[in-house]
Amino acid sequence: MTLKSMSAALAVSTLITLSGPAIAKDKSGPNIDTTLKGTPGGASSLAMAQQLYDIGMANKDGLTVLVAARIAAAVDAREGPEVKKITKGESASENPDPTDAPVDAARMMASAKDLAGEDDTLLGLIEDAESEGARGSIGGAMRHLSSLPGGMTDVWEVPFYGSSYAELAVIGDGDSNLDVLVADETGNTICYDVSWSDKVSCDFVPAWNGYFYITVQNTGTTRNSYYLLTN
Repeated sequence: MTLKSMSAALAVSTLITLSGPAIAKDKSGPNIDTTLKGTPGGASSLAMAQQLYDIGMANKDGLTVLVAARIAAAVDAREGPEVKKITKGESASENPDPTDAPVDAARMMASAKDLAGEDDTLLGLIEDAESEGARGSIGGAMRHLSSLPGGMTDVWEVPFYGSSYAELAVIGDGDSNLDVLVADETGNTICYDVSWSDKVSCDFVPAWNGYFYITVQNTGTTRNSYYLLTN
């Protein structure tokens, strides 16, 4: 699967109706400042690593998988503080769940080694990368793990500061498709994607302090254990 990168939208969402804290009631329009930009950090980097890993595995390219592993290992991803989440819907008749978590840097490195075979040059590069370990040189990301049954939907409530770069990513385990909608506290769509993948990234700059609602829908019949990553 390829990474789904969602662009900011300014339309009012008619797809979900969410209620949340009354924040900045005097503000009108979507909570997004299109004049400001930021520098991608840990969440974006991990999403990129997943994209490269999928490409490398599809093409049996050990070097691409190694690059993915190095990027993933360089991010200091930590368990985030408790975030409000509501799960709703009816569970589909589920197939067995082959994978219980998204692939991590260690598994990426192991896959690169398997693909390297007897390529001494690539094996040397992998050995060098393993000796470096997790460098933590890229801005950290907060992660939250959810095991979402097929046919059901998670709705996360996440606060972001105004005038500060916000990024998030949804990284699934590859077992099913995940559709994602990000809306502000009044229901305006910020990011939206329904293409066939379970890897989604979104970044924007809120105009004011507020809550955002991240809706993750498992459209398949297999449970998907995914990470929600935020900065």
